[in-house]
Amino acid sequence: MDVLSDVIAVMRTGRPSSSRLRLGARWCYRFAPYDGAGFHVFLRGAGWLLTEHADPTPIGPGDVVLVPHGGAHVLSDSPRAEHAVPFESAAADPDGPTDVLCGKYRLDRTRTHPVLARLPEVVHLPAQAGRHADLRAAIDLLGGEVSGRRPGRDAVVSGLLDLLLVYMVRAWLDDNAATGWPQALRDPTLAAALEALHADPARPWRLQDLAATAGLSRATLARRFTSVTGQSPMAYLAWWRMAVAARLLRDTDLSLPEIARRVGYGSPYAFAHAFKRHFGLAPGRYRTADQTVAATA
Repeated sequence: MDVLSDVIAVMRTGRPSSSRLRLGARWCYRFAPYDGAGFHVFLRGAGWLLTEHADPTPIGPGDVVLVPHGGAHVLSDSPRAEHAVPFESAAADPDGPTDVLCGKYRLDRTRTHPVLARLPEVVHLPAQAGRHADLRAAIDLLGGEVSGRRPGRDAVVSGLLDLLLVYMVRAWLDDNAATGWPQALRDPTLAAALEALHADPARPWRLQDLAATAGLSRATLARRFTSVTGQSPMAYLAWWRMAVAARLLRDTDLSLPEIARRVGYGSPYAFAHAFKRHFGLAPGRYRTADQTVAATA
């Protein structure tokens, strides 16, 4: 069971989108807050990313910038944003020296996994020889497809955008592997426990069962898991079951009794009570509200 893939699948909704733009000598564009994550790749040229709460981020050729929480920000040719205009009004300059690839993913914040919740406001991945080769390869392919007109372009772009999100998050995890959730995903014993919970969330897990799977004592697993992730194994399991249930309500037509069974609840009533306590909505209302949002997105 791939925990990171599960993490992203739980949050993703709708289809990603991207655009490629050539910019002239002077430019400054504002991006409104977004219910998802956005990214920018400078294929050529350089610029700055500005947010309200952080210092300006210089972006060089080949750099990748992920805005994982969808915060408002500005892309500019300078570390100032006095004359920013909406990105939607951007005018392309075919001969401009700056070539930028921008994209966004719609994410459901009610299902934000702690792995992604811990990401900083801006994730800057500078272009460095020999680092994150898979991310660089995806960027090269995506840049070519977005600007081309080859048959099957839409399908290829959609798939590459999915890959790019995984590669950006993976690159940040690799660069911050010593603490927190990045450490948990790399620690063989904690990763074994997490993979077991993700593989079978419906199992009536007890701490001693999970500890045996991880090859640790109950006390050691509880202490190490809580120290690294900030929550106990059983608290994480309870949260993950609700996240999986929300995804099933969103993406399938399964009945409530079947969803309850798949996430480890013996009765629909117990499941509905736990779900409402977690999300503030009954499962049926959550499903209806989510379908309404999807239809208008």
